Amino acid sequence: MAFTVSMAVTLYVVRRAKFGAHQLKDHELSGPQKFHTVPVPRVGGIAIVLGVLSGMAVLWFGQPQTAAAAALLMACALPAFGSGLTEDLTKTQSPRRRLFFTGVSAALAAILMDAVIDRTSIPGLDWLVSFPIVAVIVTVFVVSGVANSLNIIDGFNGLASMCAVLMLFSIGYVAFQVNDTLIVWLAVAGVGAVLGFFVWNFPAGLIFLGDGGAYFLGFFIAELAILLLHRNPGVSPMFPLLVCIYPVFETLFSIYRRVMLRGQPAGMPDGIHLHSLIYRRFIRWSIGKQSMRSAARRNSMTSPYLWMLCMASVVPAMLFWDSTPLLGAFIVLFGLTFTALYWRIVRFKLPRWVASRR
Repeated sequence: MAFTVSMAVTLYVVRRAKFGAHQLKDHELSGPQKFHTVPVPRVGGIAIVLGVLSGMAVLWFGQPQTAAAAALLMACALPAFGSGLTEDLTKTQSPRRRLFFTGVSAALAAILMDAVIDRTSIPGLDWLVSFPIVAVIVTVFVVSGVANSLNIIDGFNGLASMCAVLMLFSIGYVAFQVNDTLIVWLAVAGVGAVLGFFVWNFPAGLIFLGDGGAYFLGFFIAELAILLLHRNPGVSPMFPLLVCIYPVFETLFSIYRRVMLRGQPAGMPDGIHLHSLIYRRFIRWSIGKQSMRSAARRNSMTSPYLWMLCMASVVPAMLFWDSTPLLGAFIVLFGLTFTALYWRIVRFKLPRWVASRR
């Protein structure tokens, strides 16, 4: 149901934007993180939210208690989604304001659903989060960061949406292993809703997630991971971090690169994220002619490389979800791999597995 509703609503939005609803489109084509050549609607989050809600409506007939808890989480998501959608439609919401409302959503979930990070397996931090107020503050910071990080990787057709599917599938799988029905069904509805959007987003790029979709999905994924951790002591605290490590590490690495290496503000947008570099230094010159259709194909062909990078963290997280030492080792390994890959591409030294695709 989530897939069907999301796919149908996305198609409706695409057609509406094509035949008159110009306010739904992103007309800014010249920014450092803009890679599309024609105005495209950026309100895909509407379809995803409606898809998840339709899944909750179906669930209500079979498991009303589970559906009620799921509906409460969706209500908590409204500030994050609403602020992002307002930015998509009006361009009036600053990044700081969007982060603030995402924090409000995280605080609501912490208060109403007890979705807090109360263990981390990190010496010192474990003691701090034993105090409820500190646990809420840490949770708000983490959820806001994950939501913002998913927005950062939303640069190419299918990139953020498929990474979200992989993360949700991983969370749902572990929830199934520990018999957490609420998280299982929320993850299933999320996967279905995102795939309904994905049909029109990849490879043609007929619609984007937009800030509303990216912030909602980031909030949704982070909250499911936190709830899974909080409700199931057998799940390692390192599991949520490894599941989300690709967008989170991209964000932290970008902050380090801007502030420490270039002396720029942390929030200043630029065009040298890892996904941007793969496009600029490999895909743009090796695929297609300089036409609009070829431009869309080049855009789409960037995403599979990053899907593989995302899978490099999601798959170990699924396999070793209850082993903190192994998950910690894979987190370190991912950070080293990402950094090495980034600097090789910056220096025009493409890895063999990339260069062989030329």
